[in-house]
Amino acid sequence: MKRYFLFISLIAALSACSKEPVTPTGPAANVSSQSASGASAPAQTAAASGVPSMQTLPDFAAVVDANKGAVVNITATKNVPAQAAAGEDDDDNPLNEFFRRFQGPMPRMPMQGMGSGFIVHPDGVVLTNAHVVEGADEVRVRLTDRREFKGKVVGVDRLTDVAVVKIDAKGLPTVNLGDPSKIRVGEWVLAIGSPFGFENTVTAGIVSGTSRSLPEGTYVPFIQTDAAVNPGNSGGPLFNLRGEVIGINSAIYSRTGGYMGVAFAIPIDVAANVEEQLLKTGKVERGRIGVGIQDVNAQLAQSFGLERPMGALVSTVESGGPAEKAGVKPGDVIVSFNGKAIDRSSELPPLVATAKPGSKANVEVWRDGKKQTLALAVGELKEQSIARGTPKGPGERGGKLGLAVRPLTPEEQVGGPAARAGLRPGDVITAVNGAPVKSPDDLRKQVEKAKGSVALLVRRGDASIFVPIEIG
Repeated sequence: MKRYFLFISLIAALSACSKEPVTPTGPAANVSSQSASGASAPAQTAAASGVPSMQTLPDFAAVVDANKGAVVNITATKNVPAQAAAGEDDDDNPLNEFFRRFQGPMPRMPMQGMGSGFIVHPDGVVLTNAHVVEGADEVRVRLTDRREFKGKVVGVDRLTDVAVVKIDAKGLPTVNLGDPSKIRVGEWVLAIGSPFGFENTVTAGIVSGTSRSLPEGTYVPFIQTDAAVNPGNSGGPLFNLRGEVIGINSAIYSRTGGYMGVAFAIPIDVAANVEEQLLKTGKVERGRIGVGIQDVNAQLAQSFGLERPMGALVSTVESGGPAEKAGVKPGDVIVSFNGKAIDRSSELPPLVATAKPGSKANVEVWRDGKKQTLALAVGELKEQSIARGTPKGPGERGGKLGLAVRPLTPEEQVGGPAARAGLRPGDVITAVNGAPVKSPDDLRKQVEKAKGSVALLVRRGDASIFVPIEIG
């Protein structure tokens, strides 16, 4: 399953020459009336079971009428080499160097992409996705009344996929922003956007999940929905039934590249924070505390004496970082940050990111069977450079690969509970249930004292992870 951004790209020069056939599909949300006889039995059954019944579906039309004027269509144009626009690999063509030398610069063609956005201030401030407008040579914003404006990209933030665009207009209709923290799984939501270029298309669904973590979205607790969204919906708003924007439609998970019932939206409070910083300073500051974390499963919870799986388990602590200076150690389970409970590890990064660099924060950790609170100074998240290995001396080269190898003996093979838990040859065990391990004897002593299961802190390559193992 892959994650796809909901952005339409097309070559302007070619799109005018051909049109793709449209395949009829069913409506995204079929709102139909029911006869009294057909609705009475289910209502009686629901009442008898104590579950409240719903006689009619929500009035989606009222939400649309109140907000459609604030939803815009965005066209981003970028001039690219003609071969790239045609989908050819510029680097693999042996004639490219010849043409560059004797015919001058390669011809360029405009490539267009289409997305959505929505107005948050009447003086022309528009929110959309970063991937819709980033790198564009020209941005055009079209309103529902068919007025069109040239858009200025105030700023983009790749980590959250949020961008702010400004147009020269006054007195524009705006949306109201909601509170994503009050979202309930199962509540109705409404998406408005321009899928495949069909402006102001409305689809409805429910909230399928909250605080979802995606591989490229570490700092975004995504809202999952089954409202139909497709390429062109990128940057469009996701409304609740009160007509408030609770998210920005950003991505889908799909096997085909098209909608399959799993879509993700950026919570509007995350986007609003980015918008405020981009408008003020043109950049986004994020907090960091310098720890590596992982989820706590049932076996790890038992190993650390927790009542249930919860919190973010610290697997690594950056040397000299804010967490180390505050006394955080590998094996600590962070259960709250600045008073906000951490149930899953994915909830911690967004909380830390929104903390202002230089501010003070209280981190509550579970250590040695009890909670304790540590105070730390939040650091600033900066662009991370690629780690490079340090070359060894001539006597340490070990052949062309720079290493020495030998076959494993039968005694060195991983088997039993360790193999089932995923331990591998070459893993280095550095701690058991948070207690440091410096020798095989330390390991044996710690395991003998444990009951049920143990949590091994394992160094694997450049990473450290906790591996729970049930004791035989």
